[in-house]
Amino acid sequence: MSKINIKAASVQPREARIGSITGFAGTAGELVGCSREGQLQDNPRSFSQCMGCASGHALCQLAMIRDAIVVNHAPVGCAGDFFSYNFVYRVGQMERSLPPSSGRYFSTNLTEHDTIFGGIEKLEETVREAVRRVGPNAVFITTSCASGIIGDDVEGAADRLTEELGIPVVGCYCEGFKSKIWTTGFDSAYHAIVRRIVKPPREKTNKVNIINFWGAHIFDGLLQELGYEAEYVVPFSTVAQLERLSEAAATIQVCQTLGNYLGAALEQLYGVPEIKSPQGYGIAGTDAWLRETGRVLDRREQVEGIIAREHERVLPQLEQYRKKLQGTRVYVTAGAAHGHALLAVLRELGLEVQGAAIFHHDPVYDNGDQRSDMLGHVVDTYGDVPRFNVCNKQAYELVNILSKTKPDLLISRHGGMTIWGAKLGIPTLLIGDEQFSFGYDGVLRFAERLLETLDKREFVTNLAKHSTMPYTRWWLEQDPFSFLGGSTHVEAY
Repeated sequence: MSKINIKAASVQPREARIGSITGFAGTAGELVGCSREGQLQDNPRSFSQCMGCASGHALCQLAMIRDAIVVNHAPVGCAGDFFSYNFVYRVGQMERSLPPSSGRYFSTNLTEHDTIFGGIEKLEETVREAVRRVGPNAVFITTSCASGIIGDDVEGAADRLTEELGIPVVGCYCEGFKSKIWTTGFDSAYHAIVRRIVKPPREKTNKVNIINFWGAHIFDGLLQELGYEAEYVVPFSTVAQLERLSEAAATIQVCQTLGNYLGAALEQLYGVPEIKSPQGYGIAGTDAWLRETGRVLDRREQVEGIIAREHERVLPQLEQYRKKLQGTRVYVTAGAAHGHALLAVLRELGLEVQGAAIFHHDPVYDNGDQRSDMLGHVVDTYGDVPRFNVCNKQAYELVNILSKTKPDLLISRHGGMTIWGAKLGIPTLLIGDEQFSFGYDGVLRFAERLLETLDKREFVTNLAKHSTMPYTRWWLEQDPFSFLGGSTHVEAY
C-alpha cells in the first residue's frame, strides 16, 4: 500500500507511485500474472500518435465544484479544455435540478515574456481579480507544462493568497509532462482536495461517499434501503460538502482507477473505510460488491436478502438476452477499471470478446488490496481475454487491430475512439455514463443497448462506403505493435 502524504504539495505520478504502464500486448491473464508477481514492465513506443494530458483531467474534477473557481496558470491555449467541461457542467446541473450557472475558470495567459521573467505576479493578480468578480469559497490553481518548466513558486503564492483572502487557495500540480498516464490528473485534483479542503471529522454520519464523476445517481435507493444516504462527489459538490468527507460511514468508487486515490486517502487519514471489492458490474461482480458493502456497513443480512431477490428477478431475463446475443464478437476500448468492468458485463452476457485496448494499467491501487483488481476478477471469473492491448489512445494501433479482427461490435468509453469503428463499418456503442451498466439492472440495460446498436448495422455499413481512412494499406498490413518495444505477441492478429 502506498502511503498518502498530504504534507507533500504534489502527488507522485502513477508510474513512480504504483508502477502503472501504458505499453503491453498479450492476454489479460498474462498481464494479471505479471502484476501479481511484481514482474510488470512498461513497453515504450518508438512512435506515439497522441497522449492525454493530466492537467485537463485535474480541471475536469475541480471545475465542477459548485462554489469554487479554477485559475489555470498556463498559456491561453491550455484553456481550450474550458469549453468542453462547461458544457458537461451545464448538462449535469439540469439533470440534477440545480440552479443553472456557467463554470468559473480563469487563465493567467502566460506569454513568452512571462516564461523568461516569471509569472507569479500575474498569477496573484489573476486570483485576486477572479475572487473579486465571483466571490468563491475556494480557489484551485492548476499548473501547466509552462509554469512547471519555469519553476514558478505556486505553493508560496497560494499560501500568501490564502492568508490575504481568507479562503483556501490551493495549488494543484498537474503539469502534463510529468506523466504519460492521464489519470495522474485525477490523483492531483484529489490530492489538492484532501490536502487543503477536507477537515478532520467533528462527528460521524450515515452518509456514504460516492466518487461519482458525471454518472447518474443510481445508489440512492440501495443506500436508503440499508439506512444510509448517498453523498455524490466530486462534481457538483460544494466546498462545505467536501470539507466533511471525513465524516462519512464509507467510500464507494464507481471506477477504481479514477477514484481509488481519494478513497485510500480518506481511509488512511481519517478512518473512512473504502469498499474494497470488484466493481458492481456483471452478476458475480455485483454480488461481491454488495456483500463487501454489507460487511462494511454492518448490513450483511439485508444484503443477502437483496441478492436473493434480485437474482430471482434478473436471471431469467438475463438468460433471454444471452440467447439473443450468443455468437456476437465484440472489441472494447476504454480506460482501465471501467474497461475491465465492460469486459465483465460482456462476458456475463455471453458475447465473444475478441480483445481490448485499455488506456493504461495499474498493477496495484493505492489501497494495496487485490480485491479491487477488476481485471483480475474478470480473468478469475470468466477466463482469459485474448489480444489484450494497453495503450494511451493510440488510434493507429486500434484501427490496425479492428481491420484484422473485424468484430461485430465495438464498445468505446470515449467519444474520440468511436469514429474508427464507424469508418470501418462496425456498429459502435459509446458508453458515456459510467453507471449505465452498474448493478443487476445495469446488465439488462446494457444488453438492450447492445441489441439496439446491432440493429443499426446498415447505417454504419453505408457510412463506411463514403468514409476515408488516414491509414494506408501498408500500415494496416503491419503487425499492430510494430512500434511497441520488447513485446511478445502470443497470438497473431
